[in-house]
Amino acid sequence: MAFDKDRLNRIGEWMQTYVDRNRFAGCSVLVAEAGQEVYFNATGKRDLETGKPFERDTIARIYSMTKPITSVAIMMLAERGLFHLDAPVSDFIPAFSDMKCLVPGATDISQTEACQTPTLHHLLTHTSGLSYPFNPGLTAQAMDEADILFRADQGSLAAMTDRVAQLPLGFHPGTRWEYSVSIDVLGRVIEVVSGRTLEEFLVSEILGPLGMDETRFSVPQAGTDRFAALYTPLAGSAYALNEAKPAEPTLRCVDRPEKSPFLKAQMHSGGGGLVGTIDDYLKFTEMLRSGGAGLISPKTLDFMMRNHLPGDIASMGPASFAEQPMEGMGFGLGGAVVL
Repeated sequence: MAFDKDRLNRIGEWMQTYVDRNRFAGCSVLVAEAGQEVYFNATGKRDLETGKPFERDTIARIYSMTKPITSVAIMMLAERGLFHLDAPVSDFIPAFSDMKCLVPGATDISQTEACQTPTLHHLLTHTSGLSYPFNPGLTAQAMDEADILFRADQGSLAAMTDRVAQLPLGFHPGTRWEYSVSIDVLGRVIEVVSGRTLEEFLVSEILGPLGMDETRFSVPQAGTDRFAALYTPLAGSAYALNEAKPAEPTLRCVDRPEKSPFLKAQMHSGGGGLVGTIDDYLKFTEMLRSGGAGLISPKTLDFMMRNHLPGDIASMGPASFAEQPMEGMGFGLGGAVVL
């Protein structure tokens, strides 16, 4: 299949509108077909204060693009017969024993009832009852107030995961879909099962074999000068792109590259903690496209990319998220799928 050059160029034009509107400072996009690059574009700045451009080798916080990598890692362990996806997470993290969830219509975080412990499958599909601080709802609010964010400067993954387990779930596992820290919890499961830190496992089993040498939880020493600053719209929280209200046409820097906790991360967040380059991530997506590259079986990848919800996301959760309509979007094991 040949790509139309004019249509590809529209991607760059679209990206430029986001930079011009101060939705973000800079960005890049890379399109490949059958492993061959067909389009690349970078626009804007990686550092507005110094004027450094966003370039192909810019190292960025890839945030939730970490999730598919962690999800592949957990499925690699499942392939080895080390657990079943229906296993409760309490088998690996005892703090998740005797879980409670909010009663329907709860108006206070104390209004709870006993519930099932989420399974690994619930975690992979974001149907666990966990949340994120930027979501609406009492559980999300409690996470925000307790500063449960899995940030790079927030200590150990084990301690933060235990803190999450002390909060009530937002709903009975399996009954709703809500984007959450579920994949962070799976990162801790990987540590428990493998006996290694999450970074050690990812480097030895995925990042190293694929040659993703600049994708780590801490910025590689040789890449500190290429590390991007982090900006957010002046209005709203650091997650303003997920908020309904329009952002002010001004960006504020919330993480300078020379002072960033990502220079030496304490927390290994499987849901959003990696930094890396666009070419590194192409290596990961090419592994998925080509059937696993010997790291994971094609059969397992096919299973991951099927819809594991009874319908689409909109039927179990929000109608849209971060400008993406959820109608016609299902969810597999660690990522969204088009129905």
